Amino acid sequence: MVQNRSLPGYPGIADRAGDLVATHIDLVQRIAHHLAARLPASVQIEDLVQSGMVGLIEAARQFQSGQGATFATYAGIRIRGAMIDELRRADWTPRSVHRNSRRIAEAIREVESREGRAAKDREIASVLEVTLDEYHGMLRDAAGAQILGLEDLFAEGMDPDRVLPGDEAAPSEQVERGQFRTALAESLAALPEKERLVLALYYDEELNLREIGAVIGVTESRVSQIRSQALHRLRVRLSLWIQEGSDS
Repeated sequence: MVQNRSLPGYPGIADRAGDLVATHIDLVQRIAHHLAARLPASVQIEDLVQSGMVGLIEAARQFQSGQGATFATYAGIRIRGAMIDELRRADWTPRSVHRNSRRIAEAIREVESREGRAAKDREIASVLEVTLDEYHGMLRDAAGAQILGLEDLFAEGMDPDRVLPGDEAAPSEQVERGQFRTALAESLAALPEKERLVLALYYDEELNLREIGAVIGVTESRVSQIRSQALHRLRVRLSLWIQEGSDS
């Protein structure tokens, strides 16, 4: 007969689920520290860990070994998702930053529609009717709100279960995902070289801003600006793709 063991501090989490939680607490810590390195100093690791533990518990309760993913893979997605959901709910970003972020995207769309090429910093600043330094300051402020991976930026409501290895999505969903990834890859390839390099170093190589600055020979602040502008540019280009797809 299996004993009903509860995990200390988490009543109701028993037996197999409790064992999974107890043996994967370090995964929560690792994900929290990795995410915190990309966030403002005002975000406390303890808060990330707390929300991550909720994700771990949910993963332990719902995991089924036959779905094609290891528990660590499944839990990692759930943990990170829970942390990001909590960050979105907290939303430390001032409304003015969100407003300016939308203005930047609109300015990029206007310039690129008119010129048929990537918008330059000075052109975007001109449309915004601000100085170049003021525009760069807007980019730095917006960078603090850009915490996610590339695909996360455009799929805030995505169910983690749908992106697990072995998951069988409906054919229409598989086509839609494939079209989006193709559009994302094409949009990335069309970025100015420096923006493309910064995103690759940040998201693929997981370098921090200071390390990227050392690689490409600019300041950490300038890397933040480049990354922020690249993400705004991607938002514009992919939002157009999404709109076209919904109208077809």
